[in-house]
Amino acid sequence: MREQTGSIDTVVFDLGGVLVDWNPRHLYRKLFDGDEVAMEAFLTEVCNSAWNEQQDRGRPWAEAIAEAVARHPDQEANIRAYFERWDEMLAGALEETVLVLDELHRAGVRLLALTNWSAETFPVALERFEFLDRFEGVLVSGQEGLMKPEPEIFQLLIDRYGLVPSRTLFIDDVRKNVDAAVAQGLQAVQFSSAEQLRRDLEGFGLALVPDQQ
Repeated sequence: MREQTGSIDTVVFDLGGVLVDWNPRHLYRKLFDGDEVAMEAFLTEVCNSAWNEQQDRGRPWAEAIAEAVARHPDQEANIRAYFERWDEMLAGALEETVLVLDELHRAGVRLLALTNWSAETFPVALERFEFLDRFEGVLVSGQEGLMKPEPEIFQLLIDRYGLVPSRTLFIDDVRKNVDAAVAQGLQAVQFSSAEQLRRDLEGFGLALVPDQQ
């Protein structure tokens, strides 16, 4: 998806899987006492990705919990933990990518973020991850009622921040989101590692300024 160019002036980061290690398994391995089969069954049949994505789209957690408990009353404690212990799903920042972000920031590159994230849990990330201050703005799906890969959320990003799509580089670990960004005229790369991202940024002519300390 790369186009060799020296005219990129804005870089837009996804958060989960790129800058933040979020995974419900970080919590549920503890709750299921290491029983991987039972944990995976729960995350497939009870609180699965489609269920969680509705919160990323803006559904209130109270409504989501009630819906899931009605389907699986025997799993009520585990269902409630998805929200009540949500912070335990955050293993931490992906530090190597944060270093890349910091180097772009020092270089004066305009930085934005676009994330599928619940409006109710995103404040936890804001409090926990100091690197989020590097961004001029963060567009959160749960606050907008739109989510990737819908074209409307990319158009909202473009309009809200006055972006020139051809001069904007979007970074995401999910292929369908990368493809959706390209369909809206943005440059885009699929994230696999901080090392690969450095090579991709260099290919776009972006200078990185390391910490001199």
